[in-house]
This record gives sequence, C-alpha cells and structure tokens, in this order.
Amino acid sequence: MAKQNRREFLNTLCRGTILTGLAAASGVLVFRSMAGGHCEIGTSCNSCKKSGSCDLPEAMLFRQTVWQLDPAKCIHCGRCAENCVMSPSAVKVVHVYAMCGYCDLCGGYLKPDTQTISTAAENQLCPTSAIKRKFVEDPFYEYTIDEPLCIGCAKCAKGCDAFGNGSLQMQVRHDRCVNCNECAIARHCPADAFSRVPADKPYLLQGIEPKDESKQKS
Repeated sequence: MAKQNRREFLNTLCRGTILTGLAAASGVLVFRSMAGGHCEIGTSCNSCKKSGSCDLPEAMLFRQTVWQLDPAKCIHCGRCAENCVMSPSAVKVVHVYAMCGYCDLCGGYLKPDTQTISTAAENQLCPTSAIKRKFVEDPFYEYTIDEPLCIGCAKCAKGCDAFGNGSLQMQVRHDRCVNCNECAIARHCPADAFSRVPADKPYLLQGIEPKDESKQKS
C-alpha cells in the first residue's frame, strides 16, 4: 500500500471531520423528528409554544422540576430583587407561622434603631410596607405578607434571622416564576442557594418537617 503524502493525509482528515459533523447533525434532526418534531430549534423550553407536548429529554426535565431557593443557604444579599427577569421579583418572603414568636419587637418588621414600636412607615424595615402588623393579644402580634408589594429584597428575612427565630424566609413563588431554563438570579447568587427541585414538592422551608408516614403507622 502506497504511503500518503502530507497533503493527501490532511485532505482525508478534513473529509472525515466534515462527514462526522454531518452525521451528528443528521442524528439530532432524526432524534427531533422521532420526538414528534415539536422542538423549535434555538428556542428555550420556557418560551417554546410546544413544550407542553414535547417529549424531548430536556423538555420533560423542564416540566418536572422548578427553581427554588434553599433558606439554609440564603445569605439575604438582596440580589433576588435585582436579577429576576420578573418585575417585581418572583422571589418573595414567606412567613413560616409555626416558627414565629409573634413578638412585639419583631426584627423583621422594625428597623434596628427605631425609637418607637409602631406601624409608622419610618419605623418599618420593609421599603414597600409589604409586612402588615396586627395585634392579637398582649404581648402578641401577627405579621402577614402582602406579596404583591414584596420586591424580594430580603431585608425582613435578614432581620428576622439576626434578631428572631428565622420564620421569615425567601422562596420562589411559582404563581409568578416563569421557570427559565437558566435562572438569572441563580446565576448571580453568591451562596449557590438556587437549585431545581421536583415540581410536586416546589417549596423548601425550614422549620417544617415532612411527615414520615412509616412512623405514623407504627
């Protein structure tokens, strides 16, 4: 067998590379065709009109999982308010009432240097007055979140975590989140607190232990 010169060798190599690329592209097209031709090439799952009926692996994974924030990792940096594609942010503060002490002096409601415990705007920690305070009985007060006003700044969660028991926690609210393929907040989160979780268990809240059915039956 005659030896190939350098030029013949390079020509053969180039032809092989091109054929391999064409084969790979054909494979992708065949795979998409086998999936029913639903996938719109170059379109992300969250904006694709056919994602609901698409059976491609990436689309199926997209439908089965959602983005969520782990309160155990959250450092209350405020970037949830700045980086979400939604305005205001889809990340809101959630009140875990099972952990709340119903305190008169609430670190998540009042500014640390406030001189008067009252509902006056200048005494409130929240910049949009999204937390409502209601007297229950002496000395207890109930705090509720007006979610449309919440911008996800995490100031109340930070104050509650520092001076209370951490009952105010940040969570992605799925009635507002558009479930982007790549979450803009997750990309900028310094604590790596965002991850995809099963869609049937979309919330991660501290202080609420999941029920163990095996223990209940025993």
